[in-house]
Amino acid sequence: QVQLLESGGGLVQTGDSLNLVCKASGRTFSRGTMGWFRQTPGKEREFVAAIVWADSRTYYADSVKGRFTISRDMAKRSVYLQMNSLKPEDTAVYYCVRAESSHYSIHSSEYDYWGQGTQVTVSS
Repeated sequence: QVQLLESGGGLVQTGDSLNLVCKASGRTFSRGTMGWFRQTPGKEREFVAAIVWADSRTYYADSVKGRFTISRDMAKRSVYLQMNSLKPEDTAVYYCVRAESSHYSIHSSEYDYWGQGTQVTVSS
């Protein structure tokens, strides 16, 4: 079993930055995919970014490309989401996810583990 714990959310203004952190615990792993989804009330969970654990290949939703950066620290078993130039549209609960597969997916059903979420609110 793998547990994921997110932190780093908060209330910021348009144009500000936040860095989300996801720490994995439990069973160790050396492959797979980790990433971030986000969800606002009444909407389906939306893919944000993913990183292949072994080789650090990254993937981004068009809505965040150029503004967000996903990275990982293998020794710390952590994944980060650096969020720059934040917009009100980025307001959501952000979830850290892990898939056993090393092939990323934009579909939430393909991910095996989910964190509890961290709230990001961007005021206009």
